[in-house]
Amino acid sequence: MIRLRCVLILSFVLFPVRTAMAAVDLAAKIEEIIDAPDYKQARWGILVVDAGTGTKVYERNPDQLITPASTTKLFSCAAALACLGADYRFETPVYLRGSVRDGRLTGDLILVAKGDLTLGGRNDAQGKMAFKNHDHIYANFMAGAELTDTDPLAGLKALAKQVADFGVKHVQGEILVDDRLFPKNRSSGSGPELVTPIVVNDNVVDIVATPAAKEGEPAQLQIRPQTPYLQLDVQIETVAAEKAPMVQIRAAGPGRGMVRGQIPLKSKPLVVIYPVEDPAAFARALFIEALRAEGVTVTASPLQPPQTELPQVSQYGKMQRVALFTSPPFSEIIKVTLKVSHNLYASTLPILAAVHKGKSTLADGLHLQRQFLADLGLPVETISFGGGAGGANADAVTCRATVQLLQALAKRPDYAVIDAGLPILGVDGTLAEAVNGDSPAKGKVRAKTGTLLWQDVMNDRALLRSKAAAGTMTTASGRKLVFALFVNDVPLPKGVTSTREGKVLGTLCEVIYQHAH
Repeated sequence: MIRLRCVLILSFVLFPVRTAMAAVDLAAKIEEIIDAPDYKQARWGILVVDAGTGTKVYERNPDQLITPASTTKLFSCAAALACLGADYRFETPVYLRGSVRDGRLTGDLILVAKGDLTLGGRNDAQGKMAFKNHDHIYANFMAGAELTDTDPLAGLKALAKQVADFGVKHVQGEILVDDRLFPKNRSSGSGPELVTPIVVNDNVVDIVATPAAKEGEPAQLQIRPQTPYLQLDVQIETVAAEKAPMVQIRAAGPGRGMVRGQIPLKSKPLVVIYPVEDPAAFARALFIEALRAEGVTVTASPLQPPQTELPQVSQYGKMQRVALFTSPPFSEIIKVTLKVSHNLYASTLPILAAVHKGKSTLADGLHLQRQFLADLGLPVETISFGGGAGGANADAVTCRATVQLLQALAKRPDYAVIDAGLPILGVDGTLAEAVNGDSPAKGKVRAKTGTLLWQDVMNDRALLRSKAAAGTMTTASGRKLVFALFVNDVPLPKGVTSTREGKVLGTLCEVIYQHAH
């Protein structure tokens, strides 16, 4: 008995010692990375806690406000999801104003935008929304962008077919797009800037350039979707294989644009995007063409603005609805927004939540978001947001509030939607290439990333305002953790991109995965 008692006492003493030693070892490995010379001028914010107990595993400045970049989308997606629900579906109707006789409409067709962020443009054969790890929305800011294998005009085509099936064969009046669901706004991130309730192909035109067989020859071009509404003068030359791809895009007047550039021999197709300046006019032109493709004669021209006014909103209840397009469930929007860090979608989410509650502005939506976060028990005084995407000047959070958000969401019934949308380390979304393919942490980390970059014109370099990742992981020992990793204000040497810090965050995840016992 005496010997046994001594062994038990010795084990009791050694356990906390080993735990403390492991914590010291983990801290040393983390600090070897974050205190490197590259970060002498930068600021780190880190908090890692046990998912079950909330016990601190590691922290650095957990209560200081820090720029979150696109980890902001965790907050905006969670609030919008709670407001609309995972199964919510957008319904986009087309109304008939006038009368139909012998297939001839004496009057107008009106497509009423209801905030559907894809209008079928990402729908795959399974009714899900497709995305690419290098999605086309960032084509002008990063190499390797790809297009989804979907029809960007699927929704408009479906509506046009329903109109034709209803019996309308000739429209003598106008084709109108009603985009009055909420006032126009500006996105708080890169990509398409104008936030409106009508979105077709993310409100961009894709230009895909494939190099010719010989140097000096023009590249082969594919423009998607094509419409006479937008005139693009595109000249991309095939250059030597060792040269870098380069494209310049600029507006040349209303509905007109210029694209100039070069693409190396034998390289993969190059994708660039041209943002449309008037999404409603863009959608109207494409809808006219979709109707004509269905055999409906349309007198109105996509090149001329509508010649008649929209009706009062109250009048729709007295009109004949001739078509309706229904979106996939809202959970699919959340997935794409988180996986690819879609700025336009995220910027629209607070407004859609406001509309759902009978309001209409971004401010209304952010006030609703504040109440949601407060109800979760978050210290809202430690959170500041000026938009939904993460690029507003007022966006700031603490690591502690971010971790608390993830902890609180994990207790909600809709958390599975958020979890399914988070990029997976080494697998997909914005974390697909953060670690090598043989990383031990591959597939073990789910996190929303963030990047905010400004050009330091004076020094001809980039200033990385924020690189971030916040999410969950299961460590090598099976321990479940919640974490927030932020680094702010890193001057990047000329030629160095934010990919470097993306891989640093990946390395931190690997260290925590292997050493947080």
